[in-house]
Amino acid sequence: MSVDVRTVTESELADWLRARRTGFLEPPVVPDDEVGQWRALVDLDRTRGAFDEGRCVATYRSFPQELTVPGGARLAANGVTSVTVSPTHRRRGLLSRMIGADLAVAKERGDAVATLIAAEYPIYGRYGFGPATWTTEWIVDVRRAGLDPRWSGPDDGGRVDLVAVEEIRELGPALHDRLRAGRHGVVSRGRRTWDVSTGALRLPGRPWTEPFYATYRSAAGDVEGYIGYTTDETWEHKQPLCGATVRDLIALTPAAERALWHFVCSIDWMTRVTSGFRAPDDLLPLLLPDPRAARVTTHADFLWVRILDVVGALEARTYAGSGALVLELRDPAGLAGGRFRLDVSPQGASCAPTTATPDLVMDVAELGTLYLGDESAVRLAALGRVEETTPGAAATADALLRTPRRPWCPDVF
Repeated sequence: MSVDVRTVTESELADWLRARRTGFLEPPVVPDDEVGQWRALVDLDRTRGAFDEGRCVATYRSFPQELTVPGGARLAANGVTSVTVSPTHRRRGLLSRMIGADLAVAKERGDAVATLIAAEYPIYGRYGFGPATWTTEWIVDVRRAGLDPRWSGPDDGGRVDLVAVEEIRELGPALHDRLRAGRHGVVSRGRRTWDVSTGALRLPGRPWTEPFYATYRSAAGDVEGYIGYTTDETWEHKQPLCGATVRDLIALTPAAERALWHFVCSIDWMTRVTSGFRAPDDLLPLLLPDPRAARVTTHADFLWVRILDVVGALEARTYAGSGALVLELRDPAGLAGGRFRLDVSPQGASCAPTTATPDLVMDVAELGTLYLGDESAVRLAALGRVEETTPGAAATADALLRTPRRPWCPDVF
């Protein structure tokens, strides 16, 4: 009997969750309260499964999202998540059928891009996704960092205050909204994300540790950032070797960022601070008198982008300087292939289909990699992933597309 790939009905949600748990190597038992939580979260019209003799053996869902692109525009995105295939049904094309159907609907709906966080690198390039942001995690050896151990607060007139979680639930969404207005790569956070991250919603089987929270207020009294962190208490020979792990840090200004990092690194007994996932060009290491005290423990691809509407995506972002490029895009899925001319200036960008000779030829996945300004077209050309048919076109693309700060996506979804 062939495997049936389709959207999931309400009565099948528990079986879908069991299959999802199986794919993510979690115990395949679904508590009743978990089914209720997920029913409030998912749009069944965007929740797909593969069924073999009535049993769910693969899962997939998408949800509405906004992606901030260079220049601050918020682009309608199709967020992809909960992708699993049970070990008994691998290599049968089930993901291809689920993702192909979903991306076609997303394009018809008007989403300019699709996004995801890839658990495994080799999977999603063949579906037109490219890694568009990277993430870095540091562990700071506080004893080597060179910070003043007598530090008791910012010297800029601002202040750091410990606050209750209720204040973060109230202030956090607005601070995050301001962050994503000015930092490309950041994606929107839904209400459920805030509820889970602040403990208002406790997920079955996931122990909750209440973080400490602190805010930074400028000299004018405005809240410009906050930090959430957990701690562990470790002692050896009656000496403290305690650590802090940063769960979330939002800073709208460099002053807020400096103050919040200095605060968490200055807590008594603290000998190490784990940063959590940050942008690769985060200020953290260079805030320390000895940047070598911040050791990289993770550096990896993070947000992947799949272009669905070439014209809409390229016209939404801003560019450095003025210029023109003709791009030929290969897309076996037939969603975003073709030849396009991009003209950019400080006044804006225009993009349209063309029959002109291409300057650069690439798969649509490579455009996703280049789109947020993090990767170099010159480097991709050297790797054979971009074909430069006009000499110097890759350098022109870099001059136009790349951004002064690297894109950053702080959220797993």
